[in-house]
Amino acid sequence: MIEARHLRVLRAVATTGSFSAAGRELGCTQPAVSQQMKALEASVGTPLLVRDGREMRLTQAGEALVRHANGILAGLTAAEEEVAAIAGLRAGRVRLVSFPSGSSTLVPTALAALRAAHPGTRVSLEEAEPPVSVDMLRAGECDVALAFRYEGAAGAKEWDDLVVRPLLTDRLVGLVPERHPLAGAGSVAIGELAREPWIAGCPRCRGQLVEVCEGAGFTPRIDFATDDYPAVVGLVGAGLGVAVLPQLALESVRPRHARVLTLEPAVRREIVALTLPDLARVPAVAATLEQLGRAAGRPGAG
Repeated sequence: MIEARHLRVLRAVATTGSFSAAGRELGCTQPAVSQQMKALEASVGTPLLVRDGREMRLTQAGEALVRHANGILAGLTAAEEEVAAIAGLRAGRVRLVSFPSGSSTLVPTALAALRAAHPGTRVSLEEAEPPVSVDMLRAGECDVALAFRYEGAAGAKEWDDLVVRPLLTDRLVGLVPERHPLAGAGSVAIGELAREPWIAGCPRCRGQLVEVCEGAGFTPRIDFATDDYPAVVGLVGAGLGVAVLPQLALESVRPRHARVLTLEPAVRREIVALTLPDLARVPAVAATLEQLGRAAGRPGAG
């Protein structure tokens, strides 16, 4: 194996013409230069230098190796500088995947703060709901996944192989048309909506809705299903049904012609940022997790 340190010594000998001059240039002794040249010749299996009077002359193999050494050492220097820039957050890339209500609330604040603190760090954003986003993380298709899971839901150990950064607890709220008989109530028991047509959300949210309703003794009649929260609000506002939405989703959607009610019993979901253990040590990823925590009001959450 050819070592970079040996290539640097060979190049110095070729430039200066002697072991002693190369030693002075490199800040080492003449015997040390001689030993490294012997080690390099042993590695390649052929002489690289011959003595010509008081100077050292390259053999044909030595000339070829010096010619390649210039490109190799330049590439190593560039690689070292790039890695140092990434480690110092002067550069870097983070691929972030988030569910829609996280993309419209937590993510903009976090990424704006990250850009202000580390303008050389680039972040790309793609949207996906869990568990698809978590599968993307494990498959190496992203570096950070913003995800959620409902309290008390099955699969409590589904993230045991990941680094989990808790962000916030998001409570679900009821949404009814503004002319609904319960529109003026401050809260609603989900059983009071048993006879209503429902507008459901993403597959995971839909499953949670059915589970909560069945726990209250009924199966919801789902007339519409959409992953688009503004569409859910619009359908409810048009009087086409009722819905249950995460409070986080309503932070970026104005519920026109609809009323928001506290849902009883409380249904909550845990919002987290996920990454792989090895990725958690990458400075740009760690900085992204930190800013997501700050955007959620939990800068010290672990």
